[in-house]
Parts: sequence; structure tokens; C-alpha cells
Amino acid sequence: MKAFMDDNFLLESEIACILYHDYAEKMPVIDYHCHINPSEIADDRKYENITQVWLGGDHYKWRAMRCNGIAESRITGSKDTNPYETFRAWAETLPRCIGNPLYHWTYLELKKYFNISEALTPENCDEIYARCNARLAESDMSVRGIIEQSNVKLICTTDDPVDNLIHHTRIANDPSCKVKVLPAFRPDKAINIDKDGFPAYIAQLSKVSEIPINSFSDLKTALYKRIDYFQAHGCKVSDHALDYPIFAPASEDELNSILLQGLSGPVHGLKADQFKTAILLALAKKYHACGWVMQLHYGCLRNNSSKMFALLGPDTGFDSVNDAGGATALAQLLNAMEESGYLPKMVLYSLNQYDNEIIATIAGCFQTNGECAGRIQLGSAWWFNDHKTGMEKQLTDLANLGVLGSFIGMLTDSRSFLSYTRHEYFRRILCNLVGNWAEQGLIHADLPALGRLIQDICYNNAVKYFNFEV
Repeated sequence: MKAFMDDNFLLESEIACILYHDYAEKMPVIDYHCHINPSEIADDRKYENITQVWLGGDHYKWRAMRCNGIAESRITGSKDTNPYETFRAWAETLPRCIGNPLYHWTYLELKKYFNISEALTPENCDEIYARCNARLAESDMSVRGIIEQSNVKLICTTDDPVDNLIHHTRIANDPSCKVKVLPAFRPDKAINIDKDGFPAYIAQLSKVSEIPINSFSDLKTALYKRIDYFQAHGCKVSDHALDYPIFAPASEDELNSILLQGLSGPVHGLKADQFKTAILLALAKKYHACGWVMQLHYGCLRNNSSKMFALLGPDTGFDSVNDAGGATALAQLLNAMEESGYLPKMVLYSLNQYDNEIIATIAGCFQTNGECAGRIQLGSAWWFNDHKTGMEKQLTDLANLGVLGSFIGMLTDSRSFLSYTRHEYFRRILCNLVGNWAEQGLIHADLPALGRLIQDICYNNAVKYFNFEV
């Protein structure tokens, strides 16, 4: 019987072991999409207990604990909730999570950062809680220490257009900080005219940009000004969360009318799609001029439980995979950008894994200007798909329908500084997949060539694609 999580964890062949240990393992990490708080890097935060860094804000684990029948008071609780109780609730849940990536991620994190290899159970959780907390008290377990141990060279956070980016400035001006931290432009609130908070947000954007917003042209001007501000702070990438791909053209007069209606209350249906289409096209033009990468995330059905949304708000574990599709709209959107001469480099992610083939084949239609390899990317297995099966499917679908060697690799999409082991997880799965192909005689077993391809996917491609300076 093979030992659990030994040095060759997830590696099933001799070539896979060589590709991982000789080529992938020591490559630096570029985390070009995450949700960590830049203030914690600027402050070099020290955590008081394992619950704070491991379970605070982690809606993946919250969701699993709920599925295991844990009371909400022990999961999200209140300020008065004993952090040990939440940790114990996770210890009660983890043994029942076999097959879930949380099981592997938990043990990768315990092993890498805390030197703990034994199983976490309700019987030993007191001891492991104490050992983790003792380790967190050591000097190299501050936020920056964790980042340095993880060999992370560059991080892109997720930032609203109205953010002042003061923490990014603090980090950039701190010579003791060894990681580069760049903002990423996330203008969802300026696009979501169908949400209740849209009027208040536009007022905030107007104030920050110093642009009175009374027309669609004014809104573009305000957003462009904020893009210039982000550009001055090193930003090279934007991100957009859509329910589904959209393409519904409208005239300037129609857009002005829709905006004015939206400033009085939510707008739905065709008008909302027309507004969102126009904003995406306008932003793509500016991104192209700036040389930014545009990311589109879609396929998520959000806030399914009205009761829990009212209690806890968004991003707390009540979202699901959507089946909205949108192949025609996605192709039309990219075509409109290309026809206008401002299709930016783009990474496309769907939470529905059955959209992989759609994205990969549509991407292949818009690679023609020779600007870079993989100009339009099928993004990495995201959220509900970033498990072994999902990663293997994404990599195989991309290999089947595109060029695997041009892929820009993994991201954490996480709020936890311990999540960088997800890059290790991905690299082991990647090396195993490619190594097994070589062992089966499906590809040439040219180890130096395969090793270079692995290193490109792990690190080099992302550096070139985003034009990062590291």
C-alpha cells in the first residue's frame, strides 16, 4: 500500500516523478488571481490562532462543515465564538471529506507550514490546535514569512475601481517586502446595473474620479480615469464576474436612458444585458490600449439561499454551478472587440466544466494576430472544479482542442495565505498527466523538452503573458 502524501504524492509513474521533482517543484509561484487582503501584507500580519488564517473567510470549508451537519454558530458564529470550536468543527468534518480537494489541501497545508503529517481527528484536535498555534507564533509565520516560504514572487489582488490602493503603495515603498503585489481592476459594481447598490456605487465612483456621471460617456470617462490610476500603481490585469456571457448591442441614446433608469433602481432583462455589453466593450478598448489582460469569470449561480444571504452576505458558501451556457454571446462579444481592433489578451473561465470545449474552441478563433502564444486562454479549473478530476479535465480539454504548452497555469483564487499549496497540487497533477502520457507512449519521452514545457506552464508563460517584471 502506498503511503498517504509521501514525496511522490499524486505521481504515478517514473517520468511523472522526474518531471515534478527535477522541473516543477522548485519553480517560483505567480498568483495572478486571488482575494487576499493587501493590508495584511503591508502590515505583515501575525495570526493569533490557526482558525484565523485557516478558517476565517474560507467558504469552501464553511460549506463542507454545513454539509456535515455542523451548526452555523460553530462555523461563522460571532465575535464571541471560541476559535477552537470552529477548528474542532473542521476536525470533525475533515475525516468525512475523502474525495473532496479540501482533504488534500488541508494535509498539504499542515505538512508544509506546520510539519504535521498525522490525521486531524476530533481525538487529537486539541494537540494539533496547540501545535499549529505555537508554530504561528514563530517569526517566519507572519504573512510575509508564509509568502516567502511558498516561493511566491508576485501576487495580483482583487481591487475595486474606487480603492485608493494605499496598501499597494505601502508595499511598493517597503524594501523589506520581498514579494511584488499588484492590484487587479474588478469593476463589477459599475457593471451590475441589476443590483440594488448600483446607484450608490455610481455616486461613489463619481466622487473618487471627480467626474459627474450623468451619461454613459461620463461613466466611461470615470472608469478610464480609474484605470489610469491603477496603471500608475502597476496594474496589468482586470477581472469581471458575469452570470453568463452576454452580447446585446445598443445605441448611445439607449445606453444613456438605461443608465438614468439604473440610477433610480435596478434594471433587468435586455436593458441590463445591453448596458453590460457596452461597458465590457468600452473597458476592453481601454485594456487593449494599456496592454492589460482581461479576465472573464462566469457560470456561477450566486446567493441561492435568500435566508443566508440576508444573514451573512455574499461569498459565504451559498453559490453553485450555473448551466446558463452562452456560447453564441461569447463568440459575438469577442468578435465585436476584434472587429473594432481592440480585443485584449483574455482569460476565460466557466464554473461549469462542460463549457471547457466551448471556451477552448472559441478561443482558437481569435488567436490570429501573433501578439503572443495563447492570446485567448481557457482559464484554469476554477472554484468547484479545482480538484484532481477537474484539473485533469481542464488540462486534457485544453490539450485536445488547443495548445497545452501555451497555458498560463494555476492560481489560488483564495482568501487564505496558506493556499499556495494549491500550486503544488496543480503541479503534481500536471506532471502526472504528462508523465503518464509519456509512459504510455502517447508522446515522446523527451525529458528535457517535457521539463521545459512543465516549467513554462508552472511559471514562465504567466510572466510573459502578463508582462510581469519579476
